[in-house]
Amino acid sequence: MTKIFFVRHAQPEHSWNDDRTRPLTDEGLKDTLKVLNFFKELNVDCFYSSPYKRSIQTIESTARYFDKEIIVYERLKERIKGPNGNIQGMFQKRWADKNYCEKDGESLLSVQNRNIAALNDILEHNIGKTVVIGTHGTALSSILNYFDETFSCDSFLRIIDWMPYIVELNFEYKNCIKLFEHLYIHKEFLGKARADK
Repeated sequence: MTKIFFVRHAQPEHSWNDDRTRPLTDEGLKDTLKVLNFFKELNVDCFYSSPYKRSIQTIESTARYFDKEIIVYERLKERIKGPNGNIQGMFQKRWADKNYCEKDGESLLSVQNRNIAALNDILEHNIGKTVVIGTHGTALSSILNYFDETFSCDSFLRIIDWMPYIVELNFEYKNCIKLFEHLYIHKEFLGKARADK
């Protein structure tokens, strides 16, 4: 059995404009120690992450504890946002039609396809191991939806304020056989118009 632990990043600096380099807040950095404490009792073999700074920062201290390098996968990045990324109602529209794409944005199906392709590659190279993957709210939700079609917009909104959030998927080769929710810390997004960060 291969165990994949997805770690949705801790609280980011919402005012930071560049998505790729957006760092964690001071509070978010403190919460990464809770991520470390969760993993201390496990035997983690390897670490992967989205290339975005907030995801790397969230698992950095844990990887250091295990004396492991974080392997960065471009395909694990978050959804490319269009101009309507923060507008209320857009979440429902995207989830109702996973092919829907705003101008200069990315559809949920595109996010799902590249994240699943990255996950399959990780699974092929780590059979029987325990793996940690630093990820994002929408990217993770697209993965969960792939393995469980009942994972919907409401499911996404249930976890949108969980930063960090750890969920474990167990695989026999590429078949997901079990899912466990572990640690989550509630950190509400600024305002009611929530972004898929």
